[in-house]
Amino acid sequence: MATNVTVRDLENYPDNFKTVTVDQSTLVPTGARGDEKWVSSFTTTAYSNNTNLTAIQDIYVQEFKAGWYKSSGLVSGPFIIQSGRQWLGIKIDANSNYYIQLDAGTYGGDSLASHIEDKIRAIPTASGTWIVGEDDIAYKNTIVDYVNGKFIIVSGNVGEFYTGVNRTSVAVTASGSDTLFGYLSFKLGTSSESVASNAPTQTMLSVNYTAGGATLVLASDIGFAAKDSGYITDGTNSDYFTVISGSGVTWTVPTTGTNGFNGIANSYTAGEAKVMRLRLQDPDQEPVYYHNTVDSIVRWGIASLVNQIDFSS
Repeated sequence: MATNVTVRDLENYPDNFKTVTVDQSTLVPTGARGDEKWVSSFTTTAYSNNTNLTAIQDIYVQEFKAGWYKSSGLVSGPFIIQSGRQWLGIKIDANSNYYIQLDAGTYGGDSLASHIEDKIRAIPTASGTWIVGEDDIAYKNTIVDYVNGKFIIVSGNVGEFYTGVNRTSVAVTASGSDTLFGYLSFKLGTSSESVASNAPTQTMLSVNYTAGGATLVLASDIGFAAKDSGYITDGTNSDYFTVISGSGVTWTVPTTGTNGFNGIANSYTAGEAKVMRLRLQDPDQEPVYYHNTVDSIVRWGIASLVNQIDFSS
């Protein structure tokens, strides 16, 4: 059953209201091979320009993925924004990189997150900055939260991919010599795109390994590079280790003779042990969804339309 939601611009046009309709639809999207799917739909008869009567395109949501960038959370407030510490670069999805200047002042985490959100959402309408043809909703619908000491900037779009040309993603960069990027711990942060691009890989052990041996031979190339960290286990014993050198499937690991300790302390049998190149997550995990409830995605859909509506009449 469709739900009609009344929306208003309380700051500029508090007496004018518009309606957004939230519903579920069954349809066959292009590329779905004829399979009918349930999708969430968001529609409105309001215009994005009341003078030209410009209609707002309906939104149909199949995927909940929304790209994000998190600060490391290794700094704490209050946060003092001042000259030389005011600028951030923001790139959302496959759009261009834009720069925002925060207002000087002292902020708590929540208030600074709200301020950053306002600045990002204003990018498409800021004079002289927006490039025509780019996706303004990616910025106008951005969410910025402060959770457990971390600033989280979330793309205004949802989609199917965290990487590639059609990705939903957020990148945060420094602006010249300005120090805000490091001050807010974005420099040591992470993003959904980087996590998705650096998934751990694993393979079987190809040749029996004896504890203290210098060479580890794998069944396939899993992308090791010198100084990478690895993990080997047969379900009973396990070792963490660092590869010293090598290429492809053959790698040198630390031994008593060359490094003063055995990098791998146990023996393992070929075909019965797996070797993993360590990264930020296990092999089957994707970056954590920001929108992880129906309520969250419905709020996103409503906001996506509200941010396009002309409330002037």
